[in-house]
This record gives sequence, C-alpha cells and structure tokens, in this order.
Amino acid sequence: MSEQRVKTPRVMPTWVIATIGGAFGLFYAYAVWNAVGLLIGQASGQFGLNALGWGLLLFTAAFPILVFAAAFALGSRRRAGEFALLMLTGLALVAVFWLNVVAYALSSSGGTLLGA
Repeated sequence: MSEQRVKTPRVMPTWVIATIGGAFGLFYAYAVWNAVGLLIGQASGQFGLNALGWGLLLFTAAFPILVFAAAFALGSRRRAGEFALLMLTGLALVAVFWLNVVAYALSSSGGTLLGA
C-alpha cells in the first residue's frame, strides 16, 4: 500500500497576521472616521438628511468594516504577500466607493440626500 501525504496549508505566524492586519486596519479605520465625519457634518447641517441620505451615509461608514472583515477572512490563511495584496485591493475598493460618495454628495445631485 502506498503512503500518500496530505499537504496542509502553511499558516503564517500570528504576529505577521496581526502586523499586516493592524497596519492596513489603520487605513480602514481612517476611512470609517471620514465617513462618520461626513455623516455628522451633513446631518447637523442646515437642512439635515432624509432617509436616503441616512441610508447612504450609514452604509458608507459600515462599508470599510465589511470589506476589512472580508479581506481578513479571505487572506489570513494565505502567504504574507498575498494577504497584504488582498488587504490593499480591499482598501482600493473602499477608496473608490468613498470618492463616489463624496463626488455625489458635493455635486448638484447631492441635494437629494438632504431633507427640506
């Protein structure tokens, strides 16, 4: 009978996962901080926010957290370079979404987010 070896995936040390995740986590936290700042600024403005504005800006604050969690879950069992690249890709996705929200909020169409 031949002996078959089963390859087990090599897992990075915990300190490497924590270092990469923590470094990228700071950038994701900055995105959340900016989203909360925009939400507070728009909500406390002269016109306030309507339901669409609240929904969009709350999702803007939650989106970086969701992307970080997904990137961490998908990348923590991979090699360090792949993990960092996956976190960077998620951060780029968050940045594009953030720029779209800011461009919409500051455009003439952004008035649809405000209450009257």
